[in-house]
Amino acid sequence: MLHELHIRDLGIIDDLDLELHPGLNVLTGETGAGKTMVTVGLSLALGARAAAALVRDGATAAGVEARFDAPAEADEWAEDGEVVLARTVDADGRGRARISGRLSTASALSALGAGLVEIHGQQHAQRLRTPATQTAFLDRSAGSDHVATLRRYHEAWDRWRALDDELRSLREDERERERELDLLAFQVREIEALAPRPGESEELAIEEARLGNVERLAEVGARVEELLAGERSSADGLREAAAALLGAAEVDASLVPVADRAAALTAELDELTRDVRAWTGALTVDPERLVAIRERLAALGALRRKYGETDAEVLAYLEDVVARLSSLTGSEQRRERLELEVEAASDAVVELADRVTRGRRSSAPGLASAIEQELHELGLPTAIVRVDLVPRDGLGPTGAEDVALAFSAGRGQPERPLATTASGGELSRAMLACRSVLADADEVPTLVFDEVDAGIGGEAGLAVGRRLARLAQDRQVIVVTHLPQIACFADRHVRVEKAGGRASIRVLDDDERVRELSRMLAGLTDAQGAVAHAEELLAAARAG
Repeated sequence: MLHELHIRDLGIIDDLDLELHPGLNVLTGETGAGKTMVTVGLSLALGARAAAALVRDGATAAGVEARFDAPAEADEWAEDGEVVLARTVDADGRGRARISGRLSTASALSALGAGLVEIHGQQHAQRLRTPATQTAFLDRSAGSDHVATLRRYHEAWDRWRALDDELRSLREDERERERELDLLAFQVREIEALAPRPGESEELAIEEARLGNVERLAEVGARVEELLAGERSSADGLREAAAALLGAAEVDASLVPVADRAAALTAELDELTRDVRAWTGALTVDPERLVAIRERLAALGALRRKYGETDAEVLAYLEDVVARLSSLTGSEQRRERLELEVEAASDAVVELADRVTRGRRSSAPGLASAIEQELHELGLPTAIVRVDLVPRDGLGPTGAEDVALAFSAGRGQPERPLATTASGGELSRAMLACRSVLADADEVPTLVFDEVDAGIGGEAGLAVGRRLARLAQDRQVIVVTHLPQIACFADRHVRVEKAGGRASIRVLDDDERVRELSRMLAGLTDAQGAVAHAEELLAAARAG
């Protein structure tokens, strides 16, 4: 349960410490005294959206701390069996969150706080008019098995929608993908048909230059051969010189290096002559080969203009195109698989939606009867409630239908949608009735009701107070109210006061409670009739 709430610099609250006990805790006070700011502060500690406007004028920041018994799921945050949720809001709107002194986030506060406190206010009562809230009430009342089925439905529906969106996207892109497939397939055929090799263009260019100039090259070969080995060549003289130097080196050893060089030159000249003769002999005129080379070079050049500056780059482009083709072909296969997956996911959603509908249909009469009984006890003895299932156009995230509560204030009056029929007081009691019905369906230890007594008074107020007191027998209930008929049932009565523009609190003893109830009844704390009435209310509350 909630043990303590500390608030500073929030709205008109300067610095406030509120200790809370088990049972029914009631907050009362004049209008504008700051009662609602207490629940606003608690909401902040539970992760509600913060705003700079909440910071008290002149203050740099507002802060809230709430100390709870630690639930099992908060073991990692617990200290001495307790957990503290804290929130700070700066005057510029920036905020910070902590759990048990450690930095956290507002979403973490919200996730943890959802299992600690449930707050009901005027806006919550108004939300009871919406199909979503009415559907949630029926689902929660249908039991844990139904809630588990509904959770599986949500998961299946999300999966189906995600798969269907992906399939729709693939189908929308299919025309463009087909155009790209055709283009890429053409490019692959064009490159593979020519089958270039890395460096092939350079090799062919050399061969094309030789074949194109074969006659001139042959002339050059013949002339070089004549110079090297002809009658006018110096080869013979070089041989004679090498032989003479070799003979002299036998006498003068210092000539050995020179003689060796001469011998090497002679051998190199002979080899050069043989190579030139072989090259010249290999030169042939081949017009057909020359034409073929030039055609091949032109084709390779066309590929390079489209796909890369070199043969190697053209081949690299081919690899990329083949990979892209494989990817696009995979997309087509993915579309085929998705069609099967979407069909299977759709079947699963339909099957689970049917189970959800059956669960709602079987639970609706029981919920209607339970709410009706609660309303009878809350001062609407002739109220009639019906829970209708309204089919949707197609499946939605909550199933195949919405839930609509039909309400009639009395016999002979038509049963009409609660959203359009119930008055403010009837709506407040309907909300309390729904929450009371769900008391055993969840384990939220602390319930907060912030001025949900709109349009209620007299005997109806006593009925509401009595129901809140019963609700507080097995959990902590915190109520902000203007009604003495509710406040008289308090196990702990706290008055919120404002003085000098700042709010403060005081826990009331028995005498102070009489005076506070008198004020709430007649606007006076010492009016004899109001005092007597206050004492009567307290006596009636104690008597149950």
